[in-house]
Amino acid sequence: MKRIIIILIIIIFPLRVGAISASSYIVMDTDNNRVLEGNNINKESLIASITKILTSMVVINNTNLDKKIIISDSILKSYGSGIYVSVGEEITIRELLYGLMLRSGNDAAIELAYQVASSPENFAYLMNLLAKNIGMKHSNFVNSSGLEEKDSANTSTVYDMALLSSYAIKNPEYQKIVSTKDITVKTNLKSYIWHNKNKLLTSYKYCTGGKTGYTKKAKRTLVTNASKNNVNLTVVTFNDGNDFNDHKDLYEKYFNTLKNYKIVSKGRIKTDYDNTFIDRDFYMSLSKDEYSKIKTTINYYDNNATNIVGSLTVSLNGKEYFKENIYIKKPKKEKELKWYQKLIKMLFKKEYYD
Repeated sequence: MKRIIIILIIIIFPLRVGAISASSYIVMDTDNNRVLEGNNINKESLIASITKILTSMVVINNTNLDKKIIISDSILKSYGSGIYVSVGEEITIRELLYGLMLRSGNDAAIELAYQVASSPENFAYLMNLLAKNIGMKHSNFVNSSGLEEKDSANTSTVYDMALLSSYAIKNPEYQKIVSTKDITVKTNLKSYIWHNKNKLLTSYKYCTGGKTGYTKKAKRTLVTNASKNNVNLTVVTFNDGNDFNDHKDLYEKYFNTLKNYKIVSKGRIKTDYDNTFIDRDFYMSLSKDEYSKIKTTINYYDNNATNIVGSLTVSLNGKEYFKENIYIKKPKKEKELKWYQKLIKMLFKKEYYD
């Protein structure tokens, strides 16, 4: 009887041995968008409040964050999670962003949409425009909060959301906000203490930011970033009841196998021409096996009338991750000497004394 019960428990609640609970997930190299691992990475799904990553970037890109605003009655349309600001309250755009990203405030999302673009529809247009520019090909946004509406909802893929998060985390303003564990905000009416809902910030020391999400239809969604020894990663999971643990396990897996290698050094480079150089360094996080397979290629241009003589590319398994122009440094033209300078130079030539 005991054996039958144990078998039934295993069937109903299967053991997780290194398995990821998510219906879709991805691990991405934040620096170059390389996909390290994933499942259903291009499957479109409801995304809930991780929408607010895009909301925050539209605000950061289009608004003075220190601008003081007065909360309008637009927040009365809000429901679900909130920071519970009041109509008539004075607050800065930056403070609203903290409420948006730490507490997932839907009231903050609606107010920001009106403040930045005058209407939710105009703001959604800006969201889709930025998404397109980032390269999010399988995403569509109808509002700033992530809540499902009657006939429409925000949809995306784990791949697109990883692209978005990798883009956003490079912005200093965004990075500062999402890495904040707690903040106190004082307005003309109240004082607030907001704690970040991203539990990975306090439970995993390498986590640098992220955003949680949940609705009944979307289930749990989570985007996080982490960095260790210059290896920078992004993990996204959809419909994952064990998301925080899954993110931590995936980070540990790749932090234990990847190393950040310097592939290209800025400065002089050996080519078929004299005095050639590259303008920037290039690093890439790789396993030892991957590092041995890195290929660097120099391509020369037929027309080298300019100071650009070719390009250097770095590829792995046939995919290009770096391309940079190769420049030739032409010798500086010697400045014409004045008559007395020429005389002095002639007098002090060695042959004058011979």
